[in-house]
Amino acid sequence: MTATHPFETVKIRMQLQGELQTKGAQPHHYRGPLHGVSVILRNEGLRGIYRGIGTAYVYQVLLNGCRLGFYEPMRTTLAQLFFQDTSVQNLGVNMFSGAASGVIGAAVGSPFFLVKTRLQSFSPFLPVGTQHQYRNAVDGLSQIYKSEGVLGLWRGVGAAMIRTGFGSSVQLPTYFFAKRRLMRHLGMEEGPALHLASSTASGFVVCCVMHPPGMSPYLLTPFVKNEANAV
Repeated sequence: MTATHPFETVKIRMQLQGELQTKGAQPHHYRGPLHGVSVILRNEGLRGIYRGIGTAYVYQVLLNGCRLGFYEPMRTTLAQLFFQDTSVQNLGVNMFSGAASGVIGAAVGSPFFLVKTRLQSFSPFLPVGTQHQYRNAVDGLSQIYKSEGVLGLWRGVGAAMIRTGFGSSVQLPTYFFAKRRLMRHLGMEEGPALHLASSTASGFVVCCVMHPPGMSPYLLTPFVKNEANAV
């Protein structure tokens, strides 16, 4: 996550470009991942490219803690219910358990993902979209609660749950599918290279599946309501 955070920052800002401008007048400060990274580094330094990293760590702990904590109990319970054997590995059961555990994790970590996204979108040099100036996660949560109430902390949680549920449901199945194909067709053997290649393929599929519902949940902000927080 530390390595991919800069590209996540660029992705968010690219999604926000032109949010508040009329058609044809949208700025294009960030033309791609590498260009975006270079622009942010040049204008904001390392601090800018890693804005919100602390909040991102908290979110990942909550998300993956729930995913890992709930997945196996759900899987074994369903396997026992449908097959009377907890050791059975069924694709449908595994996908449902992965999706359900991901949904729980997304719901629990949603306020931190919201703050992370707004921290990453803030730029004192090349602002895009509505700007929210938070000092850190605690300050962000506090400002959102004061201006938008409890429901504001979970803004976009429905889309986030769908997004994470989709990603979690395909992550393990695509990993093992890619692993089997690489071993069968390319002759790869068990080892770091095989695991890295399989994880890369799985990560690509997860990203494609999660991206459409992930476009909006934390970027859609009531402009008038947050006008006091805009910079």
